[in-house]
Amino acid sequence: MISFGIENCTNFDKSSSSEWLETNGIGGFASSTVSGANTRRYHGLLTAATNPPLGRVTMLSKFEETLFVDGKSLDLSTNQYPNAIYPNGYKYLKNFRLAPFPIWTFEVEGVEIEKKVFMVYGQNTTVCQWSIKNQSQIANRKLQIELKPLLSFVDYHSLQHENSDINPTFEVSNNLVSIHPFLEMPALYFAHDAFAVEKTGVWYRNFEYSIERERGFDFREDLFQPFALKFDLSERAIVVVSTESQKVFDAQNFENEEIERREALIKTADAKDDFTKQLTLAADHFIVSRGAGKTIIAGYHWFSDWGRDTMIALNGLTLATNRAEIAKEILLEFSKHISEGMLPNRFPDAGETPEYNTVDATLWYFEAVRSYTEKTNDYAFVRKNLYEKLIEIILWHLKGTRYQIHVDTDGLLFAGEKGVQLTWMDAKIGDYVVTPRTGKAVEIQALWYNSLCIMADFAKRFGDEKDQKRYLEMADAAKKSFNQIFWNEAEECLFDAINGEEKDASVRPNQIFAISLSNTMLSIERARKVVKKIEAELLTPFGLRSLSSKDKNYRPVCSGSPFERDSAYHQGTIWAWLIGAFVDAYRKVNTNGQKTENRINEILEGFKNHLTGAGVGQISEIFDGAAPHNPRGCIAQAWSVAEVLRVSRAEARAVSKEKI
Repeated sequence: MISFGIENCTNFDKSSSSEWLETNGIGGFASSTVSGANTRRYHGLLTAATNPPLGRVTMLSKFEETLFVDGKSLDLSTNQYPNAIYPNGYKYLKNFRLAPFPIWTFEVEGVEIEKKVFMVYGQNTTVCQWSIKNQSQIANRKLQIELKPLLSFVDYHSLQHENSDINPTFEVSNNLVSIHPFLEMPALYFAHDAFAVEKTGVWYRNFEYSIERERGFDFREDLFQPFALKFDLSERAIVVVSTESQKVFDAQNFENEEIERREALIKTADAKDDFTKQLTLAADHFIVSRGAGKTIIAGYHWFSDWGRDTMIALNGLTLATNRAEIAKEILLEFSKHISEGMLPNRFPDAGETPEYNTVDATLWYFEAVRSYTEKTNDYAFVRKNLYEKLIEIILWHLKGTRYQIHVDTDGLLFAGEKGVQLTWMDAKIGDYVVTPRTGKAVEIQALWYNSLCIMADFAKRFGDEKDQKRYLEMADAAKKSFNQIFWNEAEECLFDAINGEEKDASVRPNQIFAISLSNTMLSIERARKVVKKIEAELLTPFGLRSLSSKDKNYRPVCSGSPFERDSAYHQGTIWAWLIGAFVDAYRKVNTNGQKTENRINEILEGFKNHLTGAGVGQISEIFDGAAPHNPRGCIAQAWSVAEVLRVSRAEARAVSKEKI
């Protein structure tokens, strides 16, 4: 259980920089800060996925919460306005914990009041509860709470502003309030056990969101306040907020079911220690439904499901947690979206046409399939549903597909053209591609070789001797060319990208995949040198830097305007997910058993401490390259959680000293 004491809770800067997250398995979420002050446009008690897993609309931003003790009003809420924090209910906070969902304890005038928030799995529904914890000690006092919902009703990337288009009317019946402010959006229902519902109908203006201001975006919002709910706290105050009509009396069943569901996840994963248990629960937040299948949300708060992120994260989120059936559904679902031998890079928030502007997502698909069969031995599923599609992908890469992606005469894979960014280092500012890496990027060659070896293995298992021979010949050609042109003798590591006679000698983490993948092209001697180089120049407590700090283009901090952040995104910023490949490679070149595992535990220690950082119980997307390595980007990133979870559970592999 992650817990914050009174010292951290009542420190506004600390409690406002610690964010919690709840999700519903269909793309919706609830999120805010420990202090209760919203600091992002994405914060809210109900962001509904109206077209799961996308079509997200922030509907309920928050409640204004006022406690009445013997008639005296005391505000529990916290908001930031221009030059003011009001109210400052965070000062009453005694404790915050994840147990397993967000729970706050306030102490006011001798009264201890507990607040819980969780989402109902499979529904756009958030349950909020308030209850008195020391009821027996204050039996003679009159306690009430008033809750005023603040509505936003905007696309989750946007902010609301006062307008006359909103329909302020609402309907009240049998412990249910319903409101439909905008016809193009769903109605919102409040199931409750209040003794009174009073009309208000006012706008609260000029909420300020500090993180949006820091990121260079519009940071002020107005929210509509339609009515007030009044509760007697001799019993729990409950509000079930949903896009569906619910019954308040189901709240306890919802809570019991959600606790049981999360306990089952931990049991299925066979998670023993606190770190693994928390990462198992964190992993579940990213697994969502897409149609009848499953997919992976790349990160919260603003990402959708991306092909690259999904395939990289699949192993850690599903196989490392013993949820192989989910992996199977994801692999099958993405197989339906293969086009011209390519997996989609992402599914847009609006519209149904996926974007196919990635070279590596498709190659990571092969590794995801391999990982699934290694875990399950379910080769029959691959033979029936995926094998022909994998063959088709190889043929398209031989023939040539979008963006000049094709196998060159040397057996290596060429990709790219002016103005596009096809690898995971994909930052683009207008027409300016920060790290274009056109030509033959090092990790693309590693993935291509790995894919060919995987196909050779499948062909052998499925009795396709002719294809097996063909794939092995292609792999051998790629391996020979790779070792001839990619070794940088001066730096004793690999070039990052090669385009004709141009060789990019930037020391970047991409070369680690030439060692970490299940099928590799390097000798043990060269592999050890690469790992040594990366450990010396790129390794940090939170992952690998995207560029050596010795490079003239190194950017130590990833903050400021969108231009400043995108310029630094892959120019020294630390990426947590890369730690997985580093640990795999480190295990391969260091075979001295427990000593190696002790070193790996040291490497992963930073992530254990980070669980109480930016996203409580989660792992961030990125960190500043320079100390103190402040977390940046998404507070919860799928591949960050997945890779840390995967390698923290993996056993050291027995590797030959002569050959990888």
